[in-house]
Amino acid sequence: MKISYRIYVLIATFFYIGYLPLIPGTFGSLAGLAIFLALNGNVAFQLTALFIILYLGFLSSGKAEEILGKKDPGCVVIDEVAGMLITFLFIPFEIKTILIGFLVFRLMDTVKPFPAYGLQKKHGSIGIMGDDIVAGIYSNLVLQVVLRFTSFMGA
Repeated sequence: MKISYRIYVLIATFFYIGYLPLIPGTFGSLAGLAIFLALNGNVAFQLTALFIILYLGFLSSGKAEEILGKKDPGCVVIDEVAGMLITFLFIPFEIKTILIGFLVFRLMDTVKPFPAYGLQKKHGSIGIMGDDIVAGIYSNLVLQVVLRFTSFMGA
């Protein structure tokens, strides 16, 4: 394996987090959550981190798929990292929203609402990254609605 191939796999598996056993997608989501927590609600840093992760994800995930010889390999988790960062974009830095957001994203990533399911069927980076981007957008929208509704209800 060439050094460049190792770099693609390193990035796509988010520093080999995707090789943790049983639930690599959840571990990737936790990595995205850790980044969000480390950025402490700073939207400028969140946007910067999101764009870097999206760039690296599109750059590496399709290559990792080729290298590993499997469509959307489970060890590729940079897509979950990106999805979590999208989930928490413009969301208040509060424990209850963090817990709800994590659970909603994992649900959306599992259920794959339109057009996520169709995107997942595509080969390459768009197939790997696309469904988690959609799951992140839907999760963010759910959180925005929940926050508006609870503030309207005085909770």
